[in-house]
Amino acid sequence: MKHCILVKYNADIDAAKKEKLLSEIKEVFSGLSVIEGIHGVEVIPNVVDRSNRYDLLIRIDMEKETLPVYDDSEPHHIWKRDYACYLEKKAIFDYD
Repeated sequence: MKHCILVKYNADIDAAKKEKLLSEIKEVFSGLSVIEGIHGVEVIPNVVDRSNRYDLLIRIDMEKETLPVYDDSEPHHIWKRDYACYLEKKAIFDYD
């Protein structure tokens, strides 16, 4: 299963801050590699700067049964606790 998180930053987040956040978020999600059932993680920035675009895609390749383990993981808690303040909105989409 692919677990996708689309991220739209708040309007006051400039390009320099987006670069800093990208580096930090990649570091946070790199911690998922030790969880059994997670096969890969990609943190992908958008390359088109338009107001109607999302800014970031986080794509996690995992076994469907691993979703509750991911939900309870430290990287997921850090993501929700430390980065929610930067987000205008996010969308979650899962597919096989």
